Amino acid sequence: MSDVVEIYTDGACKGNPGVGGWGALLIFKGVEKELWGGEAETTNNRMEMTAAIRALAELKRRCDVRLITDSQYVMQGINDWMPNWKKRGWKTAAKQPVKNADLWQQLDEQVNRHNITWQWVRGHTGHPGNERADMLANRGVDDVRMGKLG
Repeated sequence: MSDVVEIYTDGACKGNPGVGGWGALLIFKGVEKELWGGEAETTNNRMEMTAAIRALAELKRRCDVRLITDSQYVMQGINDWMPNWKKRGWKTAAKQPVKNADLWQQLDEQVNRHNITWQWVRGHTGHPGNERADMLANRGVDDVRMGKLG
């Protein structure tokens, strides 16, 4: 088996919409890299997606990736909804524009650069990688509130 990059992602929002943050923990051959950021006015779903986009964009070449998220929205979007949205020109079955289409398109672009296995974990249950990603997402919220971001 080739070497796999493990990525844990999470989003946080204080108010929905409100101040949001995203976090990602990348692990490759025992080396860890932490990423985080935030926005002043956003939603939890947008932050969950941004975490995955920014983490995948950090990889400079095609990689085998195991991306672990606690977001049902991201998992369903990737696995169930996106193929049909693309066929319909980013419209829902009801012919409405897809919510967060800008981020879904960016995520699709990143997904196509890598070989990704998606894994869902229940959030806030003590899973070490998920807890670290949550901490980073909350750091993003704090940085926005302190005027460092957003």
